[in-house]
Amino acid sequence: QSMFDIPPLIYHLRHYHAKFIAKKELAKGIPSISLNLRIGENCAIDRKDARQSIAALIKFAKNVYEKKRSVVIFAEGSRSRTGVPKPFKTKGLLTLFKYIPDAVVVPVTVNNSWKVDRYGKFPYGIGNKISVLVHEPIPITGRKGEEVIAQAESVVHGAVNSTALDS
Repeated sequence: QSMFDIPPLIYHLRHYHAKFIAKKELAKGIPSISLNLRIGENCAIDRKDARQSIAALIKFAKNVYEKKRSVVIFAEGSRSRTGVPKPFKTKGLLTLFKYIPDAVVVPVTVNNSWKVDRYGKFPYGIGNKISVLVHEPIPITGRKGEEVIAQAESVVHGAVNSTALDS
């Protein structure tokens, strides 16, 4: 839902050696986050260059599979300014499924992080309660990737509990 999803997820997943897939713009200029993206075996992709993105994802997926790491991908792509979730983009997930065939998808819903940045930098939405809801794992073995993605999308979107449209 926003840039403020990342710190709670890092904290919540700290025991799982989670690696992030992020747009390349995040790999520069953001203290701590940019450095970690560059040196922490994460994957920075250029969303405007499909060939580069797929090549980077394949290399990343092979490394993750070999080292048995977890992957965090924000399947919606761009963040929501209103908390209303966007449809999942499938190409990155399908690439990961191909190169990590025994993966298990664990859908995660982060609620209310969009409220922190709702009005821009001033005033910050300080005091909003951000919650992280980890859903039941979805094994991909023996299933079509599109089916797994649709199930994960349904679970995540169904658990969003607050949007600007509700107000």
